[in-house]
Amino acid sequence: MANFYKNAFYDPSTTDVVTLYTCPNNANAIVQNIQVTNESGSKIVKASVYDSNVTTVFQVAYASITGPTICNLAKGPIILEENDTIRLESSDVSDISATLSILEISREDQNG
Repeated sequence: MANFYKNAFYDPSTTDVVTLYTCPNNANAIVQNIQVTNESGSKIVKASVYDSNVTTVFQVAYASITGPTICNLAKGPIILEENDTIRLESSDVSDISATLSILEISREDQNG
């Protein structure tokens, strides 16, 4: 079993939902932080998880933020199982970005 620390970055070119990370089928993952930076204006940012076990999308965070500001959408750890995804969407594409901090826990040997 091996642990991997990963980042996923959000720099939107669309206001549609964007998948930022998909948990591999041989792992579980913990999203520890969803840091959103809004450089100016008012924006709505939403985070959701697609649960592949029940083929359903669940909204896990919603923020109406006015910039310039930085906020964390994840108020606690978000657990992803194999093939689950984490997604973000924003009401605007300008002056907004995000970074996800992820701990991926593989069930395979790192050398194998």
